[in-house]
Amino acid sequence: MKMDNMKKITFDKADFNQWKELAVASLRGKSFESLTTMTPEGINLQPLYYERTFDSSTIVRSMKRNAGWIIAQQTIASDAASFLVQLEDSIENGNEAIVYDGTYPFHWNNDQLLQLSSFIANYPVFLINVRNDDPILRAFDFVHHEIRKVVTGIIQVDDWTAPVGYDNIRTAGVDVWKAHHEGADAVTELAITLSEASRIASRYEDFQTFAANFFVRFPIDTHFFMEIAKLRAFRVLWQAFAQAYDVDEPPFVPVFAVTSLRSFSKLDPYVNLLRTGNETFAAIVGGADIIQAHPHNILTGPTASSIRYCRNVQLVLKEETYVEKVLDPAGGSYFIEELTEELVEKSWKLFLEIESKGGIDRFYESGQLQGKLEKLQSETATRKKALIGTNVYAELTQTNFDDWKGVDRVARLAEPFEKLRQSFTESQPKTVLLTFGKLKDFKPRADFVTGFLASGGIRSNWSPPFERVEQAIEWINKEQPEYVIVCGNDEIVTSTMETLLKQLPVGILLDVAGEIDEETLKKWEQMGLNGLIFNGQNIIEKLQHILDSWQGGLKK
Repeated sequence: MKMDNMKKITFDKADFNQWKELAVASLRGKSFESLTTMTPEGINLQPLYYERTFDSSTIVRSMKRNAGWIIAQQTIASDAASFLVQLEDSIENGNEAIVYDGTYPFHWNNDQLLQLSSFIANYPVFLINVRNDDPILRAFDFVHHEIRKVVTGIIQVDDWTAPVGYDNIRTAGVDVWKAHHEGADAVTELAITLSEASRIASRYEDFQTFAANFFVRFPIDTHFFMEIAKLRAFRVLWQAFAQAYDVDEPPFVPVFAVTSLRSFSKLDPYVNLLRTGNETFAAIVGGADIIQAHPHNILTGPTASSIRYCRNVQLVLKEETYVEKVLDPAGGSYFIEELTEELVEKSWKLFLEIESKGGIDRFYESGQLQGKLEKLQSETATRKKALIGTNVYAELTQTNFDDWKGVDRVARLAEPFEKLRQSFTESQPKTVLLTFGKLKDFKPRADFVTGFLASGGIRSNWSPPFERVEQAIEWINKEQPEYVIVCGNDEIVTSTMETLLKQLPVGILLDVAGEIDEETLKKWEQMGLNGLIFNGQNIIEKLQHILDSWQGGLKK
C-alpha cells in the first residue's frame, strides 16, 4: 500500500452500544446487567465506562504539592540504640523518613536523643501513636533553633505542643486506622475524616491556622480501584470542606497512607507481600504524599529480610515505573473519575448525616461499624470475599501462630481461620474423600471439598473411585478413617447414601459434598449423617462443627 493511501486511512470510533454488543456476545446467554458488581460502599461497578461524567483531576492536582511521595519505612527496634542503628541502615538503603510507632515506647538517654536530632534535622519525621510523656519527644529540644524551621513531619500525639520554631510539624490530624479495622468502608472512612476534622477545626480561631496543623492518615486495603478513588475523593471533599469556612483555595494537607492489616494473614504469609504491593501501588496512584508499608510477617515478627522486601516494594515502584513523575496518574480514567464522584457524593451525605445526629461520638456509639465488620467477616467465611492462601487456595504448610508484641492488635478477617488451623494442626481426624463413579462424576466436588477443608488445616486424601457401596465399606474397614466426605454427582449420591449409612462402621463422622433437599437431609441425619459441605456455606461454622463433632466422638 502506498504511503499516500496510508495517510488517508481513518479508524471508526466505537460507541457505547457497540461495546455493549461485544460484551453481551461474550457472555453466552448471561445478561449484560449480570456484570454489575455491588461494593460494600453501596456503589455499583459497571461493566463499561464510556464517557467522563466528572473531572476531579484539576482539583486533585491543585491539592498536591509535588508528584511522587515520601517512602516512610517504619524503623522497627527493641530499644533506642538498635532504633538508631536500624534507622541509619534504612536511610542508606532507600528509606526517606523517620517513622516511629510509640505503641510500645522505650527509654532514650541524652546522647541517643542528640543523635536522633541529627536525623530529624535532615529527614521528615513521622511519630505515630505517641503519648505526650514519650521520651522521644525530647529529641526536638536538641535540634538547633536555626534549623527547626526546615524540619517537616507529623506527630500523632494529644496534649503536646512542639517547642518554639517548628512551624512545619503537624500535630492535629485524623487517623482512621482504628475505624478501618473496626469495619469502615471507603465512604465511612471519608465521612469520619470530615466529621473528626470538623471537631478539630472548632478548637481553632481560624481555618488557616487549623489547616496548617492538620493531616490525615488513611489505611489502604486490597480493593485497588476503590482505594485509589478514596484518596482522590478526599482532595475533592477537602476543597468542599474548606469552602464551608469561606476558603476558596484550601491549604495543602498531607495525605499519609499506610497499608492495612485487615486482610493480612499468618497463613501463607508471603501472600501479604503481594497485598502490600497492591496497596502501596493504589496509594501511589491515588496521590498519597507519604506511604508506610508493613512487612509481610509483621503479625508474627518482622525480620531484616522482610523489612528490606517491604522497603523495596516502594523503591521498585519509584525507581522503575516512573509513576512518581506524574502528578495524578489516575486522572482521566472514566472508571476512576466516576468512582471518585460517587465516593464524594456518598461521603458528603454521610458526613452531614453524622453531624445532624449528634456528631462523630454518637456515630461510634451507634454500632454501625460493628455491623459492617460482621458483614465483612461473613463474606470472608462464605468466600464471597477471597483471602488468597487463607479461605481459598490454602496451602498446608507449617505456620507460625505467634503474636508479635511490637504491633497493636486489630481485627483481621483471617483470624477465625488461623484459630481453626491452629486447632487442627495440634490434632485432626484422619480424613478421606469417598469417591463414587467416574472421574467427571466426583472430581468437581472432591476438588472443592479438598480446598474447603484445607482452609481450616484439614489434610484429606481421596479414595479410589467406587462403583458399589460394598466396595467402599470394605475399603473403609481397611483404612479406618475418622472423618469421611462422600463425593459424587447428585444421582450417584442419592442412590448410595442410605445403603452406605446402614453399613457404615460405628464412630465415623460422615458428610456429603453438595446440597440436598431438606426432607432428604433430615432423613439421612436420622440415619447418622453429620451434615453437608457445599459452596456458599459458612466455612468457619462448618469447620468448627467438624472439630466439635470429632472431639465429642473421641470423648465418648
